[in-house]
Amino acid sequence: MWIYEKKLQYPVKVSKCDPQMAKYLMEQYGGADGELAAALRYLNQRYTIPDKVIGLLTDIGTEEFAHLEMIATMIYKLTKDATPEQLEAAGLGAHYAAHDSALFYNNAGGVPWTAAYIQGKGDPLADLYEDIAAEEKARATYQWLIDLTDDVDLQDSLKFLREREIVHSLRFREAVEILKDDRATKKVY
Repeated sequence: MWIYEKKLQYPVKVSKCDPQMAKYLMEQYGGADGELAAALRYLNQRYTIPDKVIGLLTDIGTEEFAHLEMIATMIYKLTKDATPEQLEAAGLGAHYAAHDSALFYNNAGGVPWTAAYIQGKGDPLADLYEDIAAEEKARATYQWLIDLTDDVDLQDSLKFLREREIVHSLRFREAVEILKDDRATKKVY
């Protein structure tokens, strides 16, 4: 059960209408290494992870939904004043034709989100290593998104998200060590 507080995890500000940047941000909205895939991956993996680290997957999976909300807000703000001509020039003509200004889970190339993005092996260590890799890929993508914009307000929010990916990677690494230590402990029944 979650309690929803009607505010973003971190403020999202943009300085200008920029449909091209909105298109790039869609990678983190509906891409393979984006926030939706991460949230669903972690919340799904909770069912086959030892109790010692189940809370970590719940916490990070929930936070990824907060990040998804931030990305959606960025995309909305970057496109809300765009004309159809500006959207088409940014490569969003097909999106506009199908969805108007509604968000849709696509990656930056317009490929729809798919459940095939979600990994779940059922082996706790394999899953946690996959999670570490997912966080590192998201961190790299956020850095590249920061590099693609000169909007310092938008960069600020993207830097926050990049730093959270680093923290998540570190937490998953800690969970790996907890499980390795647990496996090495002799069990007496």
